[in-house]
Parts: sequence; structure tokens; C-alpha cells
Amino acid sequence: MSVMQPLRDEHRALFPEVERLRQVADQVGELGTGELSDQVAGAHRFLTAHLIPHADAEDAALYPVVARLMGAPRATATMSRDHTEVARLTGELGGLLDRGITGADAKALRRLLYGLYALISVHFAKEEEIYVPLLEEALTADDAQRVLREMGHAAHHA
Repeated sequence: MSVMQPLRDEHRALFPEVERLRQVADQVGELGTGELSDQVAGAHRFLTAHLIPHADAEDAALYPVVARLMGAPRATATMSRDHTEVARLTGELGGLLDRGITGADAKALRRLLYGLYALISVHFAKEEEIYVPLLEEALTADDAQRVLREMGHAAHHA
């Protein structure tokens, strides 16, 4: 097992819910307002309770290590910017929920849900294809465990 397998496993556990964002977007205009509101509320709960704390933990504990290994303090800035945009779009989604979703919100809902889906999917791919292999190559098992433990603490406090 690779030293970063727990991070890969966490991404794998999160991705079905990310895929659900696309599925909910596909159903906009087909579901009744009540059922659509329930689906959107579930997606919003996932984003606020799981995905954003995961992103905060990456910013706090994982990205500083990646930046150090890459030899560039701002090497992960674009990835952190993805996190900021996910939080902003999640806030917009929450605003729609707070005021009550109506049929007039279909275009905005599709934009937000498809946008979140695309942004998060590409973000995960970049981490899996670039950052995780770098970490696996450079970190000892003890170093990786420390980073993953710090991520757990940061996510818990997010």
C-alpha cells in the first residue's frame, strides 16, 4: 500500500457525492420543487459538512508540504483558489436554498451544480495525478502519517 493511500481512499469516498452534483443538475426541470429542494439540500450538506472541511484540511496540512517539496511557496495557490471558488459557489447554492427554490431558479441551479461538479472533479484529478504521486515519492511512511493526521485534525476543526 502506498503511503498516501488513505488520501486516495478519502477522495474515492467523496467522489460519489461529487457525481451526485451532476445527477441533481441533470434532474433540474424534471423534479418537482419539493423533491428538487431536498436533493439540493442534500448536495449542500455534503459540500458544507464534508467537502469544504476536506479542502480546509488540504490547505492547512497538505498543501504546505507539497509547496515545500516543489520548492515554491506559492506552488499550490491555484489549488487553494479552487477551494475558495467551491466555497463561494456553495454559498450561492445555500442562498438559493435559504430563500426557497422556485421554478425560476432552474438556470442558476444548473449553473451552480454543473460548475461545482466540473471544478471539484478536475481538482481531484489534479491532486491524484500530480500531488499524490509527488508525495508518495518524497514522503516516508512516518511523514505521510503525520501529514494525514494533521489533515484529520484540521478537518475536524473546520
